[in-house]
Amino acid sequence: MAVTAETRAALRDQAAAVLHGNDAGSWTKASPLLYPHQWSWDSAFIAMGWAHLDVGRAMTELEQLFAAQWSTGMVPHIVFRAGSDQPYFPGPEWWDSASVPAAPRPPIQTTGICQPPVHALALQRIWQLTPAERQPEIRARVQALYPKMVAWHRYLATQRDPEGSGLVTAYHPWEGTDNSPRWDRALARIEVAKPGPYTRLDTKELGDASQRPTDWDYDRFLWLVELLRKYRYDDAEIYRHYPFLIKDVFFSAVLVAANDALLDLADVAGAGDGDRAQLTGWLDRGRQALVRSFDAQSGLCVDYDVRAREDIRLRTFAGFALLFAATADAAQRAILLRVLDSTDFCGNPDFRWRLLPSTSPAEPAFEPHNYWRGPVWPVIDWLLWRSLILLNCASRADALRRDSLDQIATSGQFAEYFEPFTGAALGSPRQSWTAAVALDWSVVEDSGATRP
Repeated sequence: MAVTAETRAALRDQAAAVLHGNDAGSWTKASPLLYPHQWSWDSAFIAMGWAHLDVGRAMTELEQLFAAQWSTGMVPHIVFRAGSDQPYFPGPEWWDSASVPAAPRPPIQTTGICQPPVHALALQRIWQLTPAERQPEIRARVQALYPKMVAWHRYLATQRDPEGSGLVTAYHPWEGTDNSPRWDRALARIEVAKPGPYTRLDTKELGDASQRPTDWDYDRFLWLVELLRKYRYDDAEIYRHYPFLIKDVFFSAVLVAANDALLDLADVAGAGDGDRAQLTGWLDRGRQALVRSFDAQSGLCVDYDVRAREDIRLRTFAGFALLFAATADAAQRAILLRVLDSTDFCGNPDFRWRLLPSTSPAEPAFEPHNYWRGPVWPVIDWLLWRSLILLNCASRADALRRDSLDQIATSGQFAEYFEPFTGAALGSPRQSWTAAVALDWSVVEDSGATRP
């Protein structure tokens, strides 16, 4: 299916209908089926989608999320807003964050972990799309939200990186890419004391367990939650005792891009010299760390397991961290683009579209239907598209956008993720963040109009 102007217009209307359908007033359900609450990085992408419909509503999405920010600066990965009539597992009782002084007070209920800081990219996109007549209003709201975003980045640059390495430490697979094979060795080392009895809702709602993490994964996911709860989400205690500490290059790359976005907004926000200096320092440190993580042999960046003191050498989308950070130099960029378009990734001749799989089909752990172990995620391709533009790879970015739109249009669904060989829609339908990035892509012409 060609990505014609008519196709883009139809996708815009359909994507807008998904956002309106999932709109809960001041926040947006990630998906009405599996994810009825407010998710952190989902909300960032969702805000970008709302910015094409109503920049004020886009700002409200972020403001509501940051209303649940912890006093440490952490933005929790779920804010439980939908109420008990829409059950979700694991719910707030598993996290018990309300008993922790740093957490927001009831009635706000949250989890005790976080997700990649896409929020600054969303704020930047909202400002880019703000019409002149609304700039005074939106500028004032940017100025109010900006210090909260700086505090969020400060938490990641300090509490999640006490070594000052420039790489963010992930505490849990749910902090981004749940069942990615990147975590397999670390999870396998955990001697699981069986977590409390539980009943999964995700496989029941979806009806196809092959698209979701296994019970082996969930036993470990929930046991890690119990440990975090035991340590009362105290970062120092977690660093001393906790078994799962991973320097995550993808998460770190998003933080680099987010620090750059906040610096780009510094004049709009009226940021002081202190905030600018801190953001610049975190940006430079993160860039240097990603360069150090680059493995010339594989042509990819590698994660680092703090507890095992070993690199994690797997071919997944995270290996393109230097691209996601838009910080690769010319030599690195050439290597990374060659790997990106190799048969190990987008250039696989059996793929329906030249899109980035979450795990390379060359990896033994590759599973084309299973969550982060193979499928294509539109939000990841949006981040890659944005970065390719910033790296002056416009033609490759345009091809990525067109293929992504074609994939969504052909499937007829704003699915959570897609099977790379057939393009079949997988996971939860009516996914808000997929609709949001489709909306953003659908207004972009190859000429570059309204690009980020």
